[in-house]
Parts: sequence; C-alpha cells; structure tokens
Amino acid sequence: MEKEKFNITNLVNNDGCFDLQFRKDIRRERTNSPTYYRWKAQFVVTVPKENVKVLERVKKIIGCGSVSITRGQARFSVQNVNDISEVIVPFFRKNKLIDKKKKDFALWQKAVDIIYNNKGKHIVAWKKNDLLSLVQIHESVAKYKHKPRQAKWIGMAKSMTQSA
Repeated sequence: MEKEKFNITNLVNNDGCFDLQFRKDIRRERTNSPTYYRWKAQFVVTVPKENVKVLERVKKIIGCGSVSITRGQARFSVQNVNDISEVIVPFFRKNKLIDKKKKDFALWQKAVDIIYNNKGKHIVAWKKNDLLSLVQIHESVAKYKHKPRQAKWIGMAKSMTQSA
C-alpha cells in the first residue's frame, strides 16, 4: 500500500491539478433561466487514454471520484466537496507533494476549507472575508499552473467582495 501511495503522489506531482474555479451556471430548465455563481474546487489527474487503468487504480485506492475518457485523454476527477475535504485533503497532507505542486496544494486546501465551511449557503450569505480570500487564493495559484487559464467570471467574484 505504501508503494501505491507513493505512486499516486508521484503521479499527481507530474499529472495532477488542484483546480479552483468561480463559475456561472444558468438553470435553463427553470422559469426565467436563473443564473447562479459559485466557487468550485476539484482534484484532477489526466493521462493518455492508454493509461486509464492507472487512474482506475487511483480511484480504487482513494475510494471516491470518477474516471472518464475524452478526446484521447483519461481523466480522474473528484468534484464533491465532501470527498475533497474528507478524503483528498487528508491524503495529501499525509502523502507530501513536492515543489510547485506542494505550494499549489497548500493554497488549494485553504480554498477547500472555505468552500466546505460555506456549503449549503447561498453565496451572497458568505462572509466577505471568505469571498476575498478565495479571490486572492485564485490569483495566487495561477503561478503554479502549467497553463493557467483566464478566469472568466472572476470580476463578478471580486464585485461580491465590495461593501454594499
């Protein structure tokens, strides 16, 4: 088992991603298609589709998440905030990452704690400090990403931190 944990940590150091997003979701099936904004954390590992068995093994060892194949790439992801907070974060606190991935994880786990502690609350009911912290964490983690993407809705997230 220790060897497997080492391999997962090694795999994540090379091919893993601790993702933090501010998302805009539109509920088109509802009257007037209401728009919702939310913070979302996810843990992702991607490999070429030929290596899908590696990700299935990771899923079995970790005990949560899902494996999918899209456009030649196999993807393991954990998106449930309970699983992230109760399984993924403790796993990587115990099984240390290195270099940039270690710093990325340290920031991401702070974001996960904020999201987890606010789950079930509408985003406008969150403390302004929590929202501000997430914006700052989101900006800070960009330097640890291989290909950071422009955050689409971060302006809206920032506006939520302003005093009314």
